[in-house]
Amino acid sequence: MIDLNADLGEGFGIWRLGDDDALLDIVTSANLACGFHAGDPVTIRRTCAAAVDRGVTIGAQVSYRDLAGFGRREMDVDPEELCAEILYQLAAVDGIARAMGGRVSYVKPHGALYNRICRDAEQAEALVTAVADYSPGMPVLTLPGSAVHAVAAAQGVATITEAFADRAYTPAGTLVSRREPGAVLHDPGVVAARAVRMAVEGTVTASDSSEVAVDARSICVHGDTPGAVGLARAVRESLIAAGVTLRPFS
Repeated sequence: MIDLNADLGEGFGIWRLGDDDALLDIVTSANLACGFHAGDPVTIRRTCAAAVDRGVTIGAQVSYRDLAGFGRREMDVDPEELCAEILYQLAAVDGIARAMGGRVSYVKPHGALYNRICRDAEQAEALVTAVADYSPGMPVLTLPGSAVHAVAAAQGVATITEAFADRAYTPAGTLVSRREPGAVLHDPGVVAARAVRMAVEGTVTASDSSEVAVDARSICVHGDTPGAVGLARAVRESLIAAGVTLRPFS
C-alpha cells in the first residue's frame, strides 16, 4: 500500500496556483496550505470541502511566515515563536476542515521548514511540540533519516516517511536544492517510473547515479509543478498497474 499526496490550496486572493479539483480526483491525501506560505480562508474552506466530498484525507501544510517567498526561504525563528505559529496554522485549518465535515489527520511542513527540520533538532522540536500540544495522535510526514523521527518519538508523536516522485535526490537521501538545475522533474514517464521503484523496491537513483533507500509510506507529487495533473495521473496509473494499492496512511 502507498499513499499519494500533493500540496494543494496554494492560491491566494485572486491568484490561483494549480488545479486543486483535478488533483483531488487523483491523490489520496491533500497537504493544505495554511495561509503562511500560500492559501487564504476562502481557499482553505473550498479545498477542505472539495477534499471531504471526494474522501481525500486532509493534512495541514505548515510553513514559515513567508508569503512573498512561498515559504521557500529558510528563516531563523525563535523556537517558541515557531511553535506558536505552527500551532496557529494547524488549529485554523483543522477548524475549517471540521466545519466542512472533515478534519486534519496529519501535518506536513512546507518548503524551507520541511528541509530545515530534517537536520535541525531545535526547529524540529518546535514543530513536534506544536503537534503534541494540539493532537499528539496526529503524525508528521517527513523524509527517512530526518531529525524529526527521534524528536517526535521522544514526545510520543508518530512520524510517516515519504518520498518525492518529481524531485531529484542527493546521495545522502535529501532533496536537491531547487536552486540547482534538474532539481524538479517534469517528464511524466520518468516521474511515474521513479514512483513505482520507490513504492515497490524502496529505492531511487540519486543525482550522482547512486542508489538511495527511500522506505516510504507516502509519495508526493507537487501541485504547483507545471503539468502537475498529468504527472500525478501518470504516477497513479503506473502504481496501480504495478499492483500497488493506493490508500491514505491515516
